[in-house]
Amino acid sequence: MTIVIRPADPRDADPLGQLGTMLMQTHYDFDPQRFLAPGPGARSGYAGFLVSRLESHDERVFVAEEDGTIVGYVYVALEPLSWKELRGPAGFVHDVAVTDAARRHGVGTQLMEAALGWLRERGAPRVILWTAARNEDAQSVFRKLGFRETMREMTLEL
Repeated sequence: MTIVIRPADPRDADPLGQLGTMLMQTHYDFDPQRFLAPGPGARSGYAGFLVSRLESHDERVFVAEEDGTIVGYVYVALEPLSWKELRGPAGFVHDVAVTDAARRHGVGTQLMEAALGWLRERGAPRVILWTAARNEDAQSVFRKLGFRETMREMTLEL
């Protein structure tokens, strides 16, 4: 499997929307009370959101491409100091998604390495991400890249 990692461009909107919807469904399957269901319009909505980030100086979307087909993406941003989150400036990995067929071939790791490199080039002092509690496969990749657990989200339905 030969993968090319590159910055996303507007022509990638449809596969980005498809992958974003897959990401939504995965999280919804983990916990339907916590996460949004990928209802009508999710694919175009997610695609529109990611494409709207492409011109940002402080955000980047990278795609993984195999033989002209997008098989994954990562969405990363530079974030300012946050009193709310009790942290200084940081890079933040918002999304990582890889198709089922491309998993366990290093695609997620390559996407993360591209994102981390972009953040390093911009002077991010640290990188933060959130991962679904039940997403053990992703957590394994993140640990191998050197991430450590620092917070746990807890949810109470009212």
